[in-house]
Amino acid sequence: MKVAILHDYLNQFGGAERVVKVLLEIFPQADLYTLLYDKQKTSGLFDRNIKKTSFMDIPFIRNHHRMFIPFMPFAAKYLTSPEKYDLVISSTAGYGKGINVRGKYHISYCHTPLRYAWEIDYLKNLSASPRPLSNAIAYPIARRLREWDKRSASRVNLFIANSAFIADKIKSYYGRDAVVVNPPVNLKIFFPEPTAAKRDYYLMAGRLLYYKGFDLGIAAFNQLQKPLKIVGQGPELEKLMKMARSQKIEFITKADDRELRKLYANAKALLFPQIEDFGLVAAEAQACGTPVIAYERGGIRDIVINKKTGLFFNEQTPAAIVEAVKDFENMSFSRSSIAKAAERFSKENFIREFLEILRSYGLMI
Repeated sequence: MKVAILHDYLNQFGGAERVVKVLLEIFPQADLYTLLYDKQKTSGLFDRNIKKTSFMDIPFIRNHHRMFIPFMPFAAKYLTSPEKYDLVISSTAGYGKGINVRGKYHISYCHTPLRYAWEIDYLKNLSASPRPLSNAIAYPIARRLREWDKRSASRVNLFIANSAFIADKIKSYYGRDAVVVNPPVNLKIFFPEPTAAKRDYYLMAGRLLYYKGFDLGIAAFNQLQKPLKIVGQGPELEKLMKMARSQKIEFITKADDRELRKLYANAKALLFPQIEDFGLVAAEAQACGTPVIAYERGGIRDIVINKKTGLFFNEQTPAAIVEAVKDFENMSFSRSSIAKAAERFSKENFIREFLEILRSYGLMI
């Protein structure tokens, strides 16, 4: 079977790119198409499979791709191939499913419908913009992106969503049903530490972006005066460091997988105040046996079992986080049970569920 895999852009290595890596384990001979490819930032992991990139694949755009959001549909349209594929799989948070490479059947593994089309705040607060875009500019851009996104979705035969939250969005935006298959966590990397420390700190981790709520966590821990470690890099770093008045708040800008596992395992809890499509950081923390204190919206509801593997709070405010931390400290959690529950996110389960779907649609023997 001749397979093509389409992905938005490979200019970083995060959760979506980990999914592509696993898809290539399932289909090691697949041709890979993407709008942008940065070999260095992806450690050359995709060299063997890269078939073609778009006309926008130049260093400046790779490094500042959010500045070119309105032009990505054109790049997808003109990224074509004469090859005839039996199966096309798009791994996408927007543009991948619109890449103009065709096959007999198109499955879209959807991390989210195109945010810049459907959720205007993402467009108005792009980190690359010198100032928030005015409504007069943002709304026409979003409207055109929405029209393009709906056309691209109409060419998909089957949607697979990475969470129930995203399945609901697919239904709302495209009027389509979706099967849910959660993204894989590498349990060979993320597992409970056999000799954990005394767990005297809380943890936040991920790209330091405005919507991830690091500012809420910092404001809460300025009040609580409890240790908080923040792991990650991103455009919000300088602003967040200035916000941290408590000397017990520590920033760790670099941590490899081994160091991150230890940080997860040795933390009292992971703090997760954002709304995510899934929430891979939270799933990794749970795989290490660590409870998660989370805002109860988004894909996190696929991950945390309230009062068993973590604790939910209901308002996205520092005050709600303060109260949740106080409640958490009067509760007890079984770290072994948390790690056991997270085994459902294993790479092996992802592959098994993905192949079962293909077989159920007669796409594999």
